[in-house]
Amino acid sequence: MTDGRVAVVTGAASGIGATCSRRLAGREWRVAGLDLNPSHTDLSMTVDVADRDAVAAAVDEIQAQLGTVDLLVTAAGYDERIPVGEISRQSWDRILGVLLGGTVNACAAVLPHMRRQGSGSIVAISSELGLAGSEDNVHYATAKGAVIGFVKALALECAADGIAVNSVAPGPTDTPLLEDGSPWRDPAYLATLPLRRLVHPDEIAATVEFLAEERHFFCGEVLSPNAGAVI
Repeated sequence: MTDGRVAVVTGAASGIGATCSRRLAGREWRVAGLDLNPSHTDLSMTVDVADRDAVAAAVDEIQAQLGTVDLLVTAAGYDERIPVGEISRQSWDRILGVLLGGTVNACAAVLPHMRRQGSGSIVAISSELGLAGSEDNVHYATAKGAVIGFVKALALECAADGIAVNSVAPGPTDTPLLEDGSPWRDPAYLATLPLRRLVHPDEIAATVEFLAEERHFFCGEVLSPNAGAVI
């Protein structure tokens, strides 16, 4: 077991998860990454977050190697733009299983450890689409909206245990998740945003760090750095 605070980040191999991992590591957190791909973290675990048993086993291993988990950041996810009438049952189940199920599974795995130590912070990455919806993103927006509801309910349940549960709901963010042809990169769309640009991953990571460091100020809150997409 090593000294220092321990963070678990899902989706740590790329995008927002990787940026959060780097920022936390730079603030002397010991970071364990859960992802389908290897991550540049202190302890990289290859895990499908939709698999509850695998996530639980990975968190137990993290506990054994790094110590009790102080922070969980659930950033695992992917996007898939499909008109509602074309969403297959497989696509629906998979995106709900990863975005919502992955969040639930990771929380279920870390909560027993956090409850034993009487403290902890959970920051779930949702999306401004979970706040406002989006055309051709019904299953994605549904999953992200459900994450927000889950966060609010879990925050009430865990507050007495000294565990803060909150969410960050980013707007369109400049990560590989947004392909070159993405409508969110269209200059015409960006011109509609008050800040006239995409959100930077570092801004999301800074918001996550803020909620982790100032957790006593928040309970079930949703902070949405979104360049003004939702005000």
